[in-house]
Amino acid sequence: MTQTVNNPFFQQYNTPFATPPFNDIKIEHYEPAFDEGIKQLEKEIQEIAENKQPATFENTIVALERSGKLLEKVSSVFFNVLNAEANDEMMDLSQQVSPKLSESSNNIFLNEKLFARIKNIYGQKEQLNLSTEDAKLLEDTFESFCVRGANLSPEDKEKYRKLSSELSTLTLTFDQNALKDKNRYELLLTEEKDLTGLPESIREAAAHRAKEKGKDGWLFNLSAPSYTPFMRYSALRPLREAMYREYMSIGNKEDEYDNKEIIRRIVNIRLEIARLMGHNTYAEYSLKRTMAKTPTNVYRLLEQLLKAYKPVAINEYNTVQGFAMGIEKENITVMPWDWSYYSEKLKDIRFNVNDEMTRPYFELNNVKNGVFGLATQLYGITFRENKEIPVYHPEVDAYEVYDADGKFLSILYTDFHPRDGKQSGAWMNSIKEQYNEANGNDSRPQIIIVMNFTRPTETKPSLLTFDEVNTLLHEFGHALHGMFAKGKYASLSGTNVYRDFVELPSQLMENWLTEKEFLDQIAVHYETGEKIPQELIRKLVDAANFNTGYFCCRQLSFGMLDMAWHTRTEPFDGDVIAFEKQAWAQTVIVPEVSGTLMSSSFGHIFSGGYAAGYYGYKWAEVLDADAFSVFKTTGIFNRETARSFRENVLSKGGTEDPAILYKRFRGQEPTIDALLIRNGIKQAEPKANSN
Repeated sequence: MTQTVNNPFFQQYNTPFATPPFNDIKIEHYEPAFDEGIKQLEKEIQEIAENKQPATFENTIVALERSGKLLEKVSSVFFNVLNAEANDEMMDLSQQVSPKLSESSNNIFLNEKLFARIKNIYGQKEQLNLSTEDAKLLEDTFESFCVRGANLSPEDKEKYRKLSSELSTLTLTFDQNALKDKNRYELLLTEEKDLTGLPESIREAAAHRAKEKGKDGWLFNLSAPSYTPFMRYSALRPLREAMYREYMSIGNKEDEYDNKEIIRRIVNIRLEIARLMGHNTYAEYSLKRTMAKTPTNVYRLLEQLLKAYKPVAINEYNTVQGFAMGIEKENITVMPWDWSYYSEKLKDIRFNVNDEMTRPYFELNNVKNGVFGLATQLYGITFRENKEIPVYHPEVDAYEVYDADGKFLSILYTDFHPRDGKQSGAWMNSIKEQYNEANGNDSRPQIIIVMNFTRPTETKPSLLTFDEVNTLLHEFGHALHGMFAKGKYASLSGTNVYRDFVELPSQLMENWLTEKEFLDQIAVHYETGEKIPQELIRKLVDAANFNTGYFCCRQLSFGMLDMAWHTRTEPFDGDVIAFEKQAWAQTVIVPEVSGTLMSSSFGHIFSGGYAAGYYGYKWAEVLDADAFSVFKTTGIFNRETARSFRENVLSKGGTEDPAILYKRFRGQEPTIDALLIRNGIKQAEPKANSN
């Protein structure tokens, strides 16, 4: 009883805007809340399935949508904290909870009585006169049950139950293995000569990192703010090679954190599930509910882009190769650990611009305020920090977000810096989705964006690289998608859209970073308060397409690798490394290195929901270039264009087919032309003379 009384999850949150009371939540609160949440959900499901009244949209579909509130309440907090502030106890608990959640989910989707009611309603859909949103909920509910095994024979249902439960545990283990393996590597340098080439800001950050760990010297690790600048600036080739090999062997060391066998099992289980559902490959099964629809369409896009960008990428590599030989006065081959170093030097010479020149103008707080300001310019929304809102770590900030008319819109949490317990990369999540309550009240969302940015040091604030600013804009685009949500149902709200559509709002925001008018607003010197010089802005804009062919091919390589793993028609028991090399062979620009492996830390596809979906970044890039061309035509701060994008895309969530939503905003189907023009691959058509 005490567990219930003292457990915050069992109480109404007595906090501003009913935000989670992170300061009161202890690790011992999670498991009882999960158990009770599962128990309540199963009771609700039983009541829906056993209802003596004929099945209706309201008593079955809507009732199902609104079930499981307690489980949702505890899950959203637990998994957000697990990704951003994990410890061994949290990881162990996740391994205990995961099978329970998988079993509960299967109990719902494999409930024959419940599916019979859903099927009955679906069969009458034409006669029900449902609104567009209601019809989409019905369709999505029916399809969700079908893809989760509801139509299977009793024998196959049991197979699916076991497979999905094992898959859930494996993906979690994959993620945790990669995190633990990444975190245990450190490169401690104790002599200044080993720092050759590294700018002062990078040295200072490394010294600060060492001091935090109680060590003397300069400490580097595999987190992005440490690894990326080290590879970009360190003049010591053997050290760059050592760092690269460590980075590309995460989860591939033949020890307790090795992920290769887990990859084999994940791939084979996914294939087996696809076969159970009547498909030849997992990609076929997975792509049914996407804009792409089929593996053929995915490959068509990837190959179309490869054809356009690979010749450019080869020229770029040859240029960097020639440049490196000229610098070193010897016949060296530019290897993966050399690419960032020499290409950065070439970029600096060609455009006279680099991260260290721009970093003083990208102080984190200024940048954040500039990004918030962009949202104000476009959409009229405003941000108000609230220190009374509890957070899960002192580095997290919480904001109230208000619409142009003064109405409360959302809570936004920001979490910017790397920690040992935080997953690498950057992401946006919902702590609470937007939805309409049963009484019609609009329940507003709670959104979190998480990054791994350069930390402040003893002498300098957090000064961002150009890429880090880009990342903030990207995740903020996802946040806008969540915050602007305006729908009846949580499952169709915000970022709950087809996964090859979900990156459009985020990637669209990146476009402003190479616009002079925006840079002029956002970039202010952290010491002098002076705006970034116009000449430096021009250099940044001019350099925007530097090595664009290489970067495109790199992304295409990940897409090809993902599709190769998930278009298999037979179980895999081979060499994971050899398979990977073959899978992306046609995209390779920089020479391959034996023994290295990307797949073993490729969380997007083996633990993060992008299996047979990584192509979505390139798919969305085509859309975002095409969409931003409208802003370029009307004005990059045009409120009417922003209003149209908000109303037709951002606020709609998954309430309609995304192809319809996009066309409604754009007025036509997207093409790759805008992307090719933006990247300098294709020349824009000259504007017709109006005279």
